[in-house]
Amino acid sequence: MNVLLLGSGGREHAIAIALAKSPLLETLVVAPGNPGTDSIARAAPLDAADHPAVAVFCNANRVDLVVVGPEAPLVAGIVDELTAAGIKAFGPSKAAARLEGSKIFAKDFCRCHNIPCAAYACFADAASAKYYAREKGAPIVIKADGLAAGKGVTVAMSLEEAEAAIDGMFSGEFGAAGQTIVVEDFLDGEEVSFFALCDGVRAVEFASAQDHKRVGEGERGPNTGGMGAYSPAPVMDARMRERVMRTIVAPTLKGMAAMGAPFKGVLFAGLMICADGPRLIEYNVRFGDPETQAMLPRLEEDLLALLLASVEERLPERPVRLSTKTALSVVLAAKGYPGAPVLGSEIHGIERAGAMPFVSITHAGTKREGQRLIAGGGRVLNVTGVGADVAEARSRAYAAIEMIDWPGGFYRRDIGWRAFARDPVQLDRITPGRTRF
Repeated sequence: MNVLLLGSGGREHAIAIALAKSPLLETLVVAPGNPGTDSIARAAPLDAADHPAVAVFCNANRVDLVVVGPEAPLVAGIVDELTAAGIKAFGPSKAAARLEGSKIFAKDFCRCHNIPCAAYACFADAASAKYYAREKGAPIVIKADGLAAGKGVTVAMSLEEAEAAIDGMFSGEFGAAGQTIVVEDFLDGEEVSFFALCDGVRAVEFASAQDHKRVGEGERGPNTGGMGAYSPAPVMDARMRERVMRTIVAPTLKGMAAMGAPFKGVLFAGLMICADGPRLIEYNVRFGDPETQAMLPRLEEDLLALLLASVEERLPERPVRLSTKTALSVVLAAKGYPGAPVLGSEIHGIERAGAMPFVSITHAGTKREGQRLIAGGGRVLNVTGVGADVAEARSRAYAAIEMIDWPGGFYRRDIGWRAFARDPVQLDRITPGRTRF
């Protein structure tokens, strides 16, 4: 099969590595790709926002399947346009992608289909939103309605913080995405990411992971696109996974089909595991970043075959086969992120780090200037270790980071802390790593 993968981040590099292992694969093209994907696939200078150009490329290059990485083209309807042109594409339709494209749509959908989530209200002006927040009290959660690159959520621990977030959104901090907002109750519990593959009729369990959103250690500082993740999430035992599939994933699939928008692709449920069970925080309609970098190294079957089965409505009636091992991925970001990252600093030692056993390196925001590898974005690299448990995976990831020489970068040193909070015995096995950052 000839496959076109759309995207340029660490998620897409991880997907490309998994796709390249498939015996079904003949040619893999990544558009636009990055220096990491360039080593295993052909690059194409395509803009995923230009749907007709993508369709023309697919027809000219006999592409059998398009895999869409980021959310923006999905929300914009690229799968519909490719399907209309006779091209198979993995991902939801524009109508189904509203689950991620609009927080208001998602919350109303949950209320209609009795999917457990936080109580909420929606607003189109700051004054009404502030009045509601004052009536509710802090802590409280403020969300931009539309896509905001994973940064449009403020968990406000005080009313002052809530009102500042409301003012920021209505003053254009997130553009059109923040012109309507959701204000919802704060949920107390353990946050987790849960993924299921869907073919419109059937959903099968894929994997769980836990992300670290805040830029600073100890969950301090502003939200980011994610500073690291590990998989599986210890809180997601067999009983909890079954409950999530039954009370959240299954009614989502049934409800979308009833609306005439059957969901195909990967359903990413952001959850809070509360004392009384799982609650949905938000939907995403694609693989997560950086969760994918931690999940796919555990995959023990053909990713390409699974994605094709989703498109062709023939997913197996069983969960996806994953290793019982743990993978932990650490994001290396350019100084200044998540504000204005400092670009152009040179990175050395990637090859050394990637050659270590049970370690993989995925590129996210890197660029080539001649022979030099430089930082070209905010989140720049992912370093992933695989081990028998979180402690071993973490040790391998941070040991590999020690091999990378990049004074222009930084990373969090506490990735995996939630797992250690649940199992303190593992802390005895950790040797704090040194760093040149």
